[in-house]
Amino acid sequence: MEKDLQIVGFRVGRETYGVPIIAVHEIVRVPEITAVPDAPDYLEGVINLRGKIVSIIDLRKRFGEASAQPNNRNRILVTEVNGKLLGLVVDSASEVLKVPRSQIEAPPALVQEGRLNCVTGVGKLQGRLIILIDLARLLPAAEPQNRPEAEARVASDSFSLPASLRAHAGGK
Repeated sequence: MEKDLQIVGFRVGRETYGVPIIAVHEIVRVPEITAVPDAPDYLEGVINLRGKIVSIIDLRKRFGEASAQPNNRNRILVTEVNGKLLGLVVDSASEVLKVPRSQIEAPPALVQEGRLNCVTGVGKLQGRLIILIDLARLLPAAEPQNRPEAEARVASDSFSLPASLRAHAGGK
């Protein structure tokens, strides 16, 4: 017999989305988020969750929704993506949903052609639609060719003293 797909349902705007329950570590209230410079606009920053640094993505911004005032229903879904923790700010986390696999359809072609392309399917449950999300596709593809360059900049003299001050510091 085919097992139901267990997903964690959450709302962003008017829509209900879902991710596999096995990808969700926990759901927490939104704490203070520390901003990260030069990050994409949807990357809110990072939080310290019991000693682990977790990047936080605002799904409203990531999905191109209008911003809304934060409220006490907002939650962070702490998920695991490619072995790393990722927090998703959602309008509300609803419940664990059991969607029969027979009630899940592939996303329409126009959805797959979209810029974000993170929708893996659409589940039908009790007269409502749940948009199933691939968490790995929420993140832009890393550009490995730029990473060594950035690390080299940090390791190089990018933090050394300006020439005008080096003379006063013994020429170093």
